[in-house]
Amino acid sequence: MELTEKLLKGDIASAAKLITMIENDRDAASSIIKEIFPHTGNAYLIGITGSPGVGKSTLVSQLVKTFRDRGNSIGVIAVDASSPFSGGALLGDRIRMQEHQIDKEGVFVRSMATRGNLGGLSKATRDAAYVMDAMGRDIIIIETVGVGQVELDIVKIAYSSLVVLAPGMGDSIQAMKAGIMEIADIFIINKADHDGADKTYRDVQYVLHMSEACDDRWHPEIYKTVASEGEGISEVVDCIEKHKKYLEETSQKLEKIYGREQLMELVKSNVEKRIQNSDVDECLIQEYVNKVINREMDPYTVSEMVLDKIFM
Repeated sequence: MELTEKLLKGDIASAAKLITMIENDRDAASSIIKEIFPHTGNAYLIGITGSPGVGKSTLVSQLVKTFRDRGNSIGVIAVDASSPFSGGALLGDRIRMQEHQIDKEGVFVRSMATRGNLGGLSKATRDAAYVMDAMGRDIIIIETVGVGQVELDIVKIAYSSLVVLAPGMGDSIQAMKAGIMEIADIFIINKADHDGADKTYRDVQYVLHMSEACDDRWHPEIYKTVASEGEGISEVVDCIEKHKKYLEETSQKLEKIYGREQLMELVKSNVEKRIQNSDVDECLIQEYVNKVINREMDPYTVSEMVLDKIFM
């Protein structure tokens, strides 16, 4: 495929076209990833999550600037809410991080729509990250849509997961809930110049202390930032690099940690596709439905019988 050949040489236009194909056609996505996968595995993926309004986009922009100053090429995947009409992203990459748009060689920003996925990520997000990886980006930052507690999918993709909080938004309480605490490698209290920042910091610190295990596992760290002014960003990048070194030294690459889960997600996706494309007799399906309605058979037995028909 000519596009993939250009991609492997770092061509941004080819990367953009391939990501569009991945978003719009999952069969095409399969073919693309099969071709480029041997060329992936070199990029470091960072996930940024948190409630709307905490300043994730501003933080990402500052992280990009700092990583660029340190000589890294960057890919950014900004996952936005979907338009109920077009299915596309409500916010585009032309709006976000405009100061980096002129740095074509060093920064590639792409917005993607969640398309109704409740985990806060588009199903094509991981594949888009593969594309950016194959084109030679050193760092890939994935900013999620910001949908609250269900926004846990990022941990399945990113090496380092950053949870961004802000004072005065009840985020310290959100952080205490199971799931959010478990996914964070680094906590960031953004807008630290606002009232309540110290309290938010102490609340998170308290919960971390209560759940801290006495072993060699990574213990999440907390940083205060004022992203709009660039304050505290360098320290956050230092911590990301520290976490990266920890993963490398302990052989905890996320391909190993989450490889099985990623594989099973693909298996489930392919099973769903086969079910949708199956040629099981509709009359037979209706017959089964009627048996359930009339209490002649239970739905679990019927579902097993249908699957047997599909995969026999």
